[in-house]
Amino acid sequence: MASVRHEIVIDASPEHIWDVLRDVGAVHERLLPGRVTGTRIEGDQRFLTFPDGHVVRELVVGIDDEARRLAYCVVEGARPPVEFHHATFEVRSEGDGSGRLIWITDVLPHTRAADIRIRMERGAAEMKQAIEAAAHG
Repeated sequence: MASVRHEIVIDASPEHIWDVLRDVGAVHERLLPGRVTGTRIEGDQRFLTFPDGHVVRELVVGIDDEARRLAYCVVEGARPPVEFHHATFEVRSEGDGSGRLIWITDVLPHTRAADIRIRMERGAAEMKQAIEAAAHG
């Protein structure tokens, strides 16, 4: 199994970053507006709709407010297709009023790691932009 880790510093308080991430039903509004056009929650499942109509079904495994950690699995609709996908977001303080987003994804087959890394890097940059715009707008 491949484990892909990406970290990015966001110019917003760790509390604000965490507030956006933990709002699992508002991905299309707060975290990835434009990239995700709709979010639906059914129990512990989250359905993300993309501009082309594609839907990804995720299982929200856990939201830990004390650790500022969110864990989820992609259950159906992963792009690129994978056998297994588990990921976590964690928010840490940088000590200067900003926060560090740590995103770790475990994926099978391991040959998908390079594709996953590219998507994570692009996604984190978009998340950073949305979070900073809300924090300073």
